[in-house]
Amino acid sequence: MTIQLDTAFLKNAIRTVPDWPQPGVMFRDITPLLQDPKAFRLLVDVFVLRYMDRAIDVVAGIDARGFILGSVVAHQLNVGFVPVRKKGKLPFTTIAEDYELEYGNATVEMHTDAARKGDRVLLIDDLIATGGTMMAAARLLARLGAEVVEAAAIVDLPELGGSKLLRDAGLEIFTVCDFSGH
Repeated sequence: MTIQLDTAFLKNAIRTVPDWPQPGVMFRDITPLLQDPKAFRLLVDVFVLRYMDRAIDVVAGIDARGFILGSVVAHQLNVGFVPVRKKGKLPFTTIAEDYELEYGNATVEMHTDAARKGDRVLLIDDLIATGGTMMAAARLLARLGAEVVEAAAIVDLPELGGSKLLRDAGLEIFTVCDFSGH
């Protein structure tokens, strides 16, 4: 059974902040969506309903807004949560992956025991822009022997090419809404 939800309500709850963090950037701010209890519940339900019948072993959330949604979804799916952190934030043995951002370069890390060989992982973040962070996180999980079942986000910014990059790399993608042409 497929459940269809009207996600226009969620898209309308996302605030656009022009020229932040630099001129010409239209920042998609999810905090109003998280502050609205109905919108936040609907958002979580969209993900939980999508993944509740799939064999997911763990949810991996990307620093920092992916932690918010990822941990709640993991809790609702009754699976563990794995943080994919910015470099230097984890206290145990880590593996690292460098990637390019819209505004420069960065590194993400995860603990070496965060996922096991054969784990089926839902990788989640707030948005897909250039796709660099999501690709780096997927590469980390693959290095640990885990399989990314799907890369999911609230927002897709398709004009920045990230979702195409991820699909071209063989990742399945799910996003709640996109902001193309805006």
